[in-house]
Amino acid sequence: MKNNLTLLSFCLLATATAQQTPEMGFEEYNPTSTLVVPGEEVPRARFPFVDIHSHQFRMAGQDLSELVEPMDRMNMAVMVNLSGGSGENLKMMIENINTHYPNRFVVFANVDFDGVGNPGWAENATRQLEEDVKNGARGLKIYKSLGLRNRDVSGNRIPVDDPRLDPIWEKCGELKIPVLIHSADPRSFWDPMDEKNERWLELKTRPNRKRSDTDPAPWEQIIQEQHNMFRKHPNTLFINAHMGWYANNLGKLAQLLEEIPNMYVGIGAIIAELGRQPRNARAFFTKYQDRILFGKDSWQPEEFPTYFRVLESDDEYFPYYKKYHAFWAMYGLDLPDEVLNKVYYKNAIKLIPSIDSSLFPSY
Repeated sequence: MKNNLTLLSFCLLATATAQQTPEMGFEEYNPTSTLVVPGEEVPRARFPFVDIHSHQFRMAGQDLSELVEPMDRMNMAVMVNLSGGSGENLKMMIENINTHYPNRFVVFANVDFDGVGNPGWAENATRQLEEDVKNGARGLKIYKSLGLRNRDVSGNRIPVDDPRLDPIWEKCGELKIPVLIHSADPRSFWDPMDEKNERWLELKTRPNRKRSDTDPAPWEQIIQEQHNMFRKHPNTLFINAHMGWYANNLGKLAQLLEEIPNMYVGIGAIIAELGRQPRNARAFFTKYQDRILFGKDSWQPEEFPTYFRVLESDDEYFPYYKKYHAFWAMYGLDLPDEVLNKVYYKNAIKLIPSIDSSLFPSY
């Protein structure tokens, strides 16, 4: 009888405890660190900066003060809108900018790859690009759809280094405008989705990001196509978005920068890779300070302080804003002012001379 009562009490206690503990899957687990370390958020960049990687699709008719207010708050001097499109929409964007904030925004054009394989496609595309530059575009942005989704008139995937596209890259060199290109996605999206994949949680919660060697091609192949294209057009300057997905392998990225002198890199969407290796990343930034540009990618003003803190501070173990990236913590690189100035604005002005240099100190 006594044993039965003890068992009953245990069961009641276990039931009560279970009722008090909310049911939670792994995706909802979001622990707050108990580690108390010096440091604080950096809400405003130490120097004015150029965001080389932004997307604003409504800029043709948008009240640009909606953008300028948060830009001023974080010390963003110039935003580069990579989503200019082409033709009339691009003209309307630039007219809106010139009317209200002529020195605060730069617009890049885009190429429509529909019709690749048709006679005259390259001639028409380069003619349109020339017109867009004449109307005020200051660069060309290539989306990751090239190499992943774009198909020619025969239904075949268009490789990044497809020779039918060569006239586009040659025209950019002739016009002296940079090409900012995003190819593929993080290598982990192609890896097996198992316990060893550090992006497992991201892929579980966002399954449409999963890729494979047949969907649409191996990661290494797409990345190699991009490098082939860079090498084939040495007179054209390329900004490799997201550090070419080699921010997690800075040794390999350093090798590529040595081999491809016309390649620059932007840090959009890979700050977590840099913040996990502060000493290694600091050495890399110091060595390649003339080839790195600041960029954020998504327009989320509340996320910029993490970038500033990683680049400017020597803080330890502070949170990254994307919890689905395996609860990574960040560390500051504590970059010297000379390096910060180049990353924040000097390298951007070098590639886009039309940027108003009077907005920046000591240029």
